[in-house]
Amino acid sequence: MTIHNAKQDSVLNQLLPSSLRAAIIASSYWVLSLSLTSPSGSVAAFVGCLFSCYLIDGLVNRPPLRDLRLSVIAITTLLILCAGIFLSSVITSSLTVASLLSPLLTYEIGEVLQWFLFAAALTALLRILAHRTGYGRVVEILFVATAFVITLAAHRQGMIHRPFFIGDYALTRGIDPSSILMAMGCGAVLAMAGLLMMENNHRRLPYHFTVLGLLCFSLLAYVQLFGMPSPRLTDDMGLTGVARGEGSAAEQENPFRDGENDASDKEAPVAIVLFRDDYEPAGGSYYFRESAYTEFNGSMLAVTDRDDLDEDLITHFPPVRADIEEPLPLLDKRQAVRTTIGLLAPHRTPFGLDTPVAFQNTPNPNNLRFKQTYDAYSMVPLLEFPDLIGRSAGDPGWTPAQRQAYLELPDDPRYRELADTILQDLRPGYADDPYAKALAIKDYLDRNGIYSLKNEHAYAEDPAASFLFGDLTGYCMHFSFAATYMYRSIGIPARVGIGYSVPASNRAGGSSLLIQAINGHAWPEIFLDGVGWVIVDPAPGRTLVDMSVDPQNSLQQLLGDMLRDEAAFDEFISSQQDEPFPLTVLLQTLVAALLVTLLAAYTVKIYRLRAPQFADPALRYRLSYRATLDMLSALGQRRRYGESREAFARRLSTMTPSFATMTASHLYAALGPSGSVPEGIQAQPRLPPTPDWLALQSRIRAEIGSHTPWWRRVLAFLDPFAWLKTH
Repeated sequence: MTIHNAKQDSVLNQLLPSSLRAAIIASSYWVLSLSLTSPSGSVAAFVGCLFSCYLIDGLVNRPPLRDLRLSVIAITTLLILCAGIFLSSVITSSLTVASLLSPLLTYEIGEVLQWFLFAAALTALLRILAHRTGYGRVVEILFVATAFVITLAAHRQGMIHRPFFIGDYALTRGIDPSSILMAMGCGAVLAMAGLLMMENNHRRLPYHFTVLGLLCFSLLAYVQLFGMPSPRLTDDMGLTGVARGEGSAAEQENPFRDGENDASDKEAPVAIVLFRDDYEPAGGSYYFRESAYTEFNGSMLAVTDRDDLDEDLITHFPPVRADIEEPLPLLDKRQAVRTTIGLLAPHRTPFGLDTPVAFQNTPNPNNLRFKQTYDAYSMVPLLEFPDLIGRSAGDPGWTPAQRQAYLELPDDPRYRELADTILQDLRPGYADDPYAKALAIKDYLDRNGIYSLKNEHAYAEDPAASFLFGDLTGYCMHFSFAATYMYRSIGIPARVGIGYSVPASNRAGGSSLLIQAINGHAWPEIFLDGVGWVIVDPAPGRTLVDMSVDPQNSLQQLLGDMLRDEAAFDEFISSQQDEPFPLTVLLQTLVAALLVTLLAAYTVKIYRLRAPQFADPALRYRLSYRATLDMLSALGQRRRYGESREAFARRLSTMTPSFATMTASHLYAALGPSGSVPEGIQAQPRLPPTPDWLALQSRIRAEIGSHTPWWRRVLAFLDPFAWLKTH
């Protein structure tokens, strides 16, 4: 009994980590294949991985696999992968197969074959590497990590609707996709931790997984209580972050950045704007002003803390409602537009559509998604060229100190010299017109400037001068500062507005507009009497980096419906979702589960029947006896309750006389010469200690075949679960 229990413990100690490892690797194939194939292909990948894991773990140390070189195995793996692709292509392109089985079923068969072979071949290579080399287990862990990362990478930078096969499933059922993605991330952590731990102390695996599971669930609980973490933002404008305070370091920071021409990390959504009134900008872009660089601090323009400057801006989030008291001229040339803004990332100050006149805090409809929500009331200008030309620069009501503040610039005569050179070509009728001068300077920057995120101006004594009188290569901050300094040098009050500029085409006819980090922008503004602040934004004709992003219409609509109010979002979800448990999905799941179960049962059955051929000779006595019992069990011949092995052998002596010999030999090999050999069998000739088990098994199979009808043998062959009844 002690020996038997020890063998059982040994088998369990080997089976538990092997099964756990197989399940983890198979789950990575399933996750990886979800977006690449049909559900049947994903199931096939899962099953192929399981099949290969158990097969390799059982045969890796036995010939002929033991004697094969890694190079041969790698080439074989590549050939199998190519064969899978080729066979799948042949099947799916065959008109004959499609006409017999239907095109859809033909496609499914091709996907199943391709992904089964892909998973089985690649898993075999990984498992052999793990068995033979020290780095093989590391490669295995990296593969699992890569599978999860590739699948979930689309969710990075706050794209909550990606990957679409998860986002669509969640949204049509009223579930936040991030919850599913968070759960998958926790599963990935557990999977990789399991692969790391299982090579050490197997008995402590349940304990380790319990602790890790509690940590993952605590993360989910944190998200439910405190909301989703904000995406990492590459914010060159200084828009996101903590609120500004007097004398804070944020006000004194350098707004210029040296970078690389890579905008891929700037796609994170930072806010969603819901238009309560329809408005289409004439210039093709929506401008949302958050703040401005106005006051010259001795080295560059900075956010002012003076109360008499930038009275049209607000420096805090209002607890209820805050109105901007500065009067607006030309009300008949303006349109009232109300927007509701939901911030997906913390911002220092509120922003509004040009030109905001009031901000009002609003209830947050989704605290887990939005950091803050508010309404912005704007009086957007609808001004044309005749409305702007012929006006003087500045406000007659300003004090000399105010006017001087809007005209200060670095002590560098080159700004005025270049501005005068540019303005030489103005027509005489516009030579003294501030707006015409501003347009001429803008045109110069448009024609000669080069837009690039990669530059070397940020840490010059005057970054704007380094840009303007150097290579004229920079991004919006360089253009804005350079233009503002030139405007000021010729007596036009100007400042640098900062916020977001979003192409009007991004709205796509809807009421929502998504703002992403890449939309962060800076632009120069001039003040015209009787009009107010006017945006004169340079647009360089040449660019070294593509700052456009693909439309995010589904994410834009999703966030807009979330922001609108809870009832509207619930209605949207209800309109999209099917029945809670679609019958077709349920049937497909049941069919898939049945197929997986059958395939697993046949795999175990074949393995148990064929295992003696590849087994170690020292273990062949046990495996041959077990394979024979499985064969008899499939024919309905099993030991009765309380029946000994010897009595069972005597009962079957008519069908297979050699089974008695195998039973005696098995007992002799298991218990040794001192074991209890049945009295009825001792009368036979003395048994050799190590008979030819394979020959004996073959002889028994022949005897059974001669005494059993063919139809019973067919049924026995088709029964996938007969081995479960063996005892």
